[in-house]
Amino acid sequence: MAFNDLTLVGFLKSKMQWHQGRQQVLAQNVANADTPGYKAVDLKPMQFQDHLRAPSVAAVSAARTHRTHFAGAVSLSTTGLDTNSNNGWEITPGGNAVVLEEQMIKVSGNQFDFQLASTLYSRSLGLMRTALGRS
Repeated sequence: MAFNDLTLVGFLKSKMQWHQGRQQVLAQNVANADTPGYKAVDLKPMQFQDHLRAPSVAAVSAARTHRTHFAGAVSLSTTGLDTNSNNGWEITPGGNAVVLEEQMIKVSGNQFDFQLASTLYSRSLGLMRTALGRS
């Protein structure tokens, strides 16, 4: 049995990958803070129960954002993006729904959660090494 086949370890690995993807989405929100009409997006929360039901992660295709890019189709339902969460934050006069304060709170929370998952992952590795008699 491989170490990554353990349920908790596999979940922690998936959770870290989810946090990396969320960091990219949040960075995109911050980068588009001055883009007129841009709406902030976020990933749907990852649940442990969902990981138990469907351990494989679905592939995400690329979106064509410029005429010289490769064609690809991405729908918000397949990527797990949530565009309906305003949470009472203001919408700027230019129609932009990105609030930098909200995004920075999400970024710092995401960073903390990633560090927690990576610490648990590394401690699990240490416990397995100790159980195997390797220090």
